[in-house]
Amino acid sequence: MGSEMCIRDRWHTATLYLFIHALGLLLVGILLRLNYTTQATAWLLQLGVIVFAGSLYAMTLGAPRWFGAITPIGGVLMIAGWLWLAITAFRLGKPLLS
Repeated sequence: MGSEMCIRDRWHTATLYLFIHALGLLLVGILLRLNYTTQATAWLLQLGVIVFAGSLYAMTLGAPRWFGAITPIGGVLMIAGWLWLAITAFRLGKPLLS
């Protein structure tokens, strides 16, 4: 029962992060069209969620446990994407009332 719970937790975590970052990427797409951010933000978020959620899904489906060592790399890429969004939105941002 313990390992089944661990498998379910991994799947749930991967799905949650994938869903949240998919919504975030929709927002980034809108901000790209408005020239409030750069494409680097989208690339960092996409790569991060693929590595993070992908490694969790892979382990859930039978990949070796050491495969989880790349999961934090995806997390760092996602954090970098959100930080880059904040930096570029601040630098490229236009006043809302002009």
